Amino acid sequence: MHRLWLAMAACLGVAASAPAMAADPARPGRLVVAELFTSEGCSSCPPADALLSELARTRPDVLPLAFHITYWDRLGWPDPFAFAGATDRQRQYASVLGLDTIYTPQLVVDGTRDVVGSDRGAVLQALRGAAAQAASPVSLTLSRAAGGIAASVGAGSAGQRATLLLAGYDTAHRTAVAHGENAGRTLSESNIVRGLVRAGDWRGTAMTLQAPAPAGEHVAAILQAADGQILAAAAID
Repeated sequence: MHRLWLAMAACLGVAASAPAMAADPARPGRLVVAELFTSEGCSSCPPADALLSELARTRPDVLPLAFHITYWDRLGWPDPFAFAGATDRQRQYASVLGLDTIYTPQLVVDGTRDVVGSDRGAVLQALRGAAAQAASPVSLTLSRAAGGIAASVGAGSAGQRATLLLAGYDTAHRTAVAHGENAGRTLSESNIVRGLVRAGDWRGTAMTLQAPAPAGEHVAAILQAADGQILAAAAID
């Protein structure tokens, strides 16, 4: 286990050895966002990566995204998918959620629930909790536009404020790891985020905007309030 405070992380893990996941749908029309903070340099992360891949295959009501952080590159294997924006996002969650540490594998569900990403029971419970949340979803649609992405956000409640983020991600990659804690292993990972950009601010009224597409095969949009709560999400190929 690796452990550093705030700016770094603890490397935690619980083996995922349960059978295939049963259907456990969220609210109709409401994607629950599951953000995994992971690293190819962390020996505790592959079980969490496998669980996220299972979510990607079996849970159409969930938007799983893998953010590869940078701070474990020093362990001997520079993660080819790590980028500073992923590390920054995890640190922002530490601040919003009042956490003393950041760690891998960490899974944040809908911006408000923090669990160990390889703990199947905790992950499923967090997904069920997000699905049962009472807040009304805000409509959000995406389409390809000339040179980028067009996003349409519906109206919300009076006083609502949020930021619209665009995340580009790849479906899957396999990596032969030559050094570090996972040396000799070939890792299979899904929904790997390649870029994250702030597209605009939402002030509670309906809006449509266009923005350049971030790097990646697919694009997801996340409408997120300042307290971390995700109000809406959508994805397109």
